[in-house]
Amino acid sequence: MADKETKSYTDFSNVETQKNFLAVETLPEGPYGSPIRKNKPVENKSTPWREGQRYHSAYNYEFKSLHQNLPRQMDGAHPTHDDPDKNEELPYTNT
Repeated sequence: MADKETKSYTDFSNVETQKNFLAVETLPEGPYGSPIRKNKPVENKSTPWREGQRYHSAYNYEFKSLHQNLPRQMDGAHPTHDDPDKNEELPYTNT
């Protein structure tokens, strides 16, 4: 019984990823020609930002540690921004 009390609970990594990576809305202002909120600015997120939240892009590596120290193949390509001192990133580490 004591083992259950000392172990910390961590969710599956894909659940933690869904909490931190936000899906980009294709039409955040609503359907084309809609009069609803016509004169209000577009809000991309209706809740406050939490630490670690960001929009998920199709052009980013989801698990950057898998691509660590692997440069991109195209000339003039954007650097991968991997951290050579870090082998894992949240939520894939036990905290």
